[in-house]
Amino acid sequence: MDVCLWHTCEALTDLCEGRLHERPVVPTYARLAPGEHVLAVGPAHRLTWGAVGNGSYVHSNVVAVGRPAFVLGSMLGNAMGNASRRKAALAAAQPRWHLDGPGGELTITDQGAYFGHPRAPASMYWGYAAVRNIDLTGPEEFEITYTDTRNVTSPIRLRTPWASLMFVLAARAGFTAHPRLLSRGWLPPDFEDHCARMGYPRPRIPPLPSDVPFR
Repeated sequence: MDVCLWHTCEALTDLCEGRLHERPVVPTYARLAPGEHVLAVGPAHRLTWGAVGNGSYVHSNVVAVGRPAFVLGSMLGNAMGNASRRKAALAAAQPRWHLDGPGGELTITDQGAYFGHPRAPASMYWGYAAVRNIDLTGPEEFEITYTDTRNVTSPIRLRTPWASLMFVLAARAGFTAHPRLLSRGWLPPDFEDHCARMGYPRPRIPPLPSDVPFR
């Protein structure tokens, strides 16, 4: 995570200073628009909000024959099994954030982000202009509500070490008064000193939107 945050600071500073063309080319499977600059590529998992079940389950009926103790034990075990399956079915019917399929490759550019797998047909893209809401819900978890190509607005979360980079890019593009952006809450406190203690070069901390206009 430290390395990703360090590179996030460096990439954002180059973006603010108009020097993206000086950065080395980052390989990606994503299709790029003319002039689009890749800032980072890395692993990610997608989480979606919803229920994974509908509350239904298979109710088991057991008919036991034999001694009374055996019959009672069988009936009790069957009742406990049904209760457990019912409880699990009800829990699965409650909406929550859950992993949606296998992990994939995330490509973050100065214009948007791509998520998918080079051998999987399903992929996602969103430009920062289409983003409706954003936040960091964890050190490596970025939440976004966006409008897709079908004009459907959906919330998703991406679990990735590049969550802070995605947040800051989207925030600078359309959420310049976001509290986490203005307070630099996307970066751990004293990150510069932490890098020095770990033996990294001191990162160049990007300016706030009020200091330098977004390019």
